[in-house]
Amino acid sequence: MLQVLRMGIVLLGVAGFATCAIRPAAAACKLIKATASAGSKAEAAKTSQALVVQSGHQLKRAKRWSYVTLYAHRVKADPFWKAVRPDGPPREAVLKPDIITSNFYTTCFTGVVVPYVCTTGSSACGQ
Repeated sequence: MLQVLRMGIVLLGVAGFATCAIRPAAAACKLIKATASAGSKAEAAKTSQALVVQSGHQLKRAKRWSYVTLYAHRVKADPFWKAVRPDGPPREAVLKPDIITSNFYTTCFTGVVVPYVCTTGSSACGQ
């Protein structure tokens, strides 16, 4: 009887270990943001989104993930001239509407030296 009880405890321990060992790894995520400027709002947005994609691929290689997926994530507008705009662009400089897709959240504003600046945010998740 005691031997059957011991065998049952051992089997429960092995089953618990096997369950933990075959559990798939959880995906990890990291916030990526990029800022770009251009002569038009469309071009600045396109460039900042391309920079986010590039950063996502670099993260994938660095983390040795098999895949990376980008999800839109709102970030604060990030001007180049922090000395002139330490708190970000003023409300009247922000261009509406924001550009939101499943992969990118892009906020654009008028620049100090360049006509248009856009900041794009994405959450890059992979494993």
